Amino acid sequence: MKKTSLYLFIVLLLSVIIVNPVFSQSKAMNKQLKKEYKKKIKEFEKEGWKVTGSSRTLEVLLLQHYEKLNSGDYKELEAYVSNCKSMNVCKQNALNNALTYYASAAGSYVKGRITSDLQNDQTKAEGEFDKLYAAYERLVGKEIKGEVIESFSVYRDNGDTKEYRTFYLISEAEASKARLRALEQAFQETKVAQEYARKISEFVNEGFEVAKPEK
Repeated sequence: MKKTSLYLFIVLLLSVIIVNPVFSQSKAMNKQLKKEYKKKIKEFEKEGWKVTGSSRTLEVLLLQHYEKLNSGDYKELEAYVSNCKSMNVCKQNALNNALTYYASAAGSYVKGRITSDLQNDQTKAEGEFDKLYAAYERLVGKEIKGEVIESFSVYRDNGDTKEYRTFYLISEAEASKARLRALEQAFQETKVAQEYARKISEFVNEGFEVAKPEK
């Protein structure tokens, strides 16, 4: 009876998502979304991943995760850790990795934009720009921490140790504010001329993609 009720709930929730205007752009898109969902569930099950930290099933958690992702307001950030001996250690290491991934990606993106768009200006004060990159990346990791929301986590028990994956959601609007706060502080710590502030702020305000961690 419980399995039947859960199945009906999942079908109903999936139906609600599909008829949402964000999802109903086309029949082809709806079809692909269903395929993606089923494929991901099979992948988790085949690889032996189990839900941790929630009483919800993986099916429901993944549906909720996709619903928020497809709203257009959030971006996904995934973290993977291995060889940890307790769930608490896994959880903390996953968060640390996520913050590191994000800060590194943010720093690399801004450095790339400055190198390509402000190449001549950068050459004039290369040492200070290097300090700016380092300060910005460090401060992004600090500022973004409060904006990283755990969506769901899964684990695999390998006996003495565990593997752990957490899928986070980040509001791009709030992340943009966090990156700008980090930039303001980075400017205060370096001697990069303020004449570049507006242009660099534009780079920081732009969104970017974070690569998935290697397993």
